[in-house]
Amino acid sequence: MAAPLCLLLTRPRMVWLFALVVSGTAFLTSILLLQQVMVSGTIVYELGGWKAPWGIEYRIDQLSAFLLLIISAVSTVVLLAAHTSIQQEIPASRHRLFYVLYLLSLAGMLGIVATGDAFNVFVFLEISSLSAYALIALGKDRRALWAAYQYLIMGTIGATFILIGIGLMYQMTGTLNMHDLSVRLPAVEHTRTVFTAFAFIIVGVCLKLALFPLHLWLPNAYAYAPSIVTAFFAATATKVAIYLLIRFTFSIFGLSFSFTALPLQILFLVLGLLGVFVASTAAIYQTNVKHLFAYSSIAQVGYMIIGFSMTTATGLMATLLHLFNHALMKSALFLALGAVMYRIGSVQLSQFQGLGRQMPLTMAAIVIGGLSLIGVPLTVGFVSKWYLVLAVIENGWWPVAVLILLASLLAVVYVWRIVEVAYFKPPLAANESVTEAPLSFLVPIWILVVANLYFGIDTRLSIEVAQAAAQSLFGVSP
Repeated sequence: MAAPLCLLLTRPRMVWLFALVVSGTAFLTSILLLQQVMVSGTIVYELGGWKAPWGIEYRIDQLSAFLLLIISAVSTVVLLAAHTSIQQEIPASRHRLFYVLYLLSLAGMLGIVATGDAFNVFVFLEISSLSAYALIALGKDRRALWAAYQYLIMGTIGATFILIGIGLMYQMTGTLNMHDLSVRLPAVEHTRTVFTAFAFIIVGVCLKLALFPLHLWLPNAYAYAPSIVTAFFAATATKVAIYLLIRFTFSIFGLSFSFTALPLQILFLVLGLLGVFVASTAAIYQTNVKHLFAYSSIAQVGYMIIGFSMTTATGLMATLLHLFNHALMKSALFLALGAVMYRIGSVQLSQFQGLGRQMPLTMAAIVIGGLSLIGVPLTVGFVSKWYLVLAVIENGWWPVAVLILLASLLAVVYVWRIVEVAYFKPPLAANESVTEAPLSFLVPIWILVVANLYFGIDTRLSIEVAQAAAQSLFGVSP
C-alpha cells in the first residue's frame, strides 16, 4: 500500500522519510513477531477468515520470523543513507520511482517469507523480482541496463521453473497450502510427477540464490546497480532464496524425500565447495571493488549451502546463522562502497589509493567488514565459520573442514588488496580534495559495523533463534 503512495508526495525528502517510516514500522513489527513466536510458537493468520486450504494463510514460525527481522532491519538501516546516495547516482526525476520500486521489492521479499501458500510464493517472488530488475536498471552506468536484462532473463527462467514445480504439485495433491502439501505429498511422493516438480523447484530456487554454476547474473547486477540497491539486495535477495530452498526441502517435501530420493547431499556439498573456491579466486582478480564483493557473495552462498547439505540440526543452524551474519557484513561493505562512490564517483580499485587517510571512517568500516568476511575472532564472520566447521566435524567430514579454512585464506588475499591500495599508496592527484563521507552515510554504515562486532561477541540472539528454527525444522523440541 505504501509503494504507490510515494507518487503522491512531491518533495524528495518527504518521500524518503515516508519510505523510512514504512520500513521502520515493518522492522518493529518483525521484532514483536519474533518475540511472540519464540514464546508461543507458530502464528497462523487466515486472510478474510477463510480456513486453509480453501483460503490463503500467513504462517510465521521461527524461521520466517528470523528472515523477516533480517530483511526489515537491513532495509531500514540502508534507507537511512538513501536520500544522500541517490542524489549522485539516480536522476532527480526518478527519485520517487526509486522509492516506489524499493518498497515493492521489500514487500515482495517480506511476502515470500510470511505466506503459507505456495502459489503466493510465486506471486511475491515476481513482485520483488520485477521491481529488482527496474531498480538495477536505474544505475547511471549504461552497463546497468545489460545487467538488469541478464538478471531478467535468468530470474524469469528461475521463476518459471518454480511455477512449473508448484503446478505439478497442485496436480498431484489438489492443494497449494504449504502445510497441506506437506501432509498430502507423502502419499504420492514416489510418482514421476512429484520427482519432476521437486527437480524444477530446486533448479529454479538455485538460480535465484546464485548457486555456482547458476550465478552468472549476480556480479554485474551488484556492480552496476545504484549503491543503495546493491547494499539492500546483497543482504536480502539471496537470503530469501535460501529460505525458499529450506522451506521446500524441509517443510513441504520433507527431509527423507529431499535427501534420500535424490542424491542432493553430495550434489549440494560439491557445488557449495566449488562455489566457495571458484568465486573467491575470481574475487582476487577483480579491478572493480563492487565486482570483488559480488563474487565474495557467491562464495558466501557456497558456505551456506555446505551447511545446508549436511542434513543435521547443527549444519542447518550454521546456515541460518550465516544468513544473519552475512546480511550484516555485506550491507555494511556495500554501503561503505556507496560512500566512496558518492565522494570519488568510482569504485575501481585503482581509485582507492590513499583513501585510508582521506576517508578514515569509511575505509575502517570496509576493513572491519573485510575481517568479518575472513572470519576473524570478535566479528560475526568468526561465529559463522566456527559453527560451520563444528557441524562439518560432527559429521566426520574432516577434509571439508580443511577446505573451509583454506577458502578463508583466499578471502585474506582479496581483502588485503583493498587495504594495500587504500593505506599503503599515496592519494591520486585527481582525488586530493576528497574528504570523509557525510554523516548521513557514516551513521548507517557504523550502525552495521558495530552490529558486526556486537553480534560477534554477544551471540545470544542470533544463535538462540537459529538453533530454535533449525530444531523445529528437524522436528526436535528445543
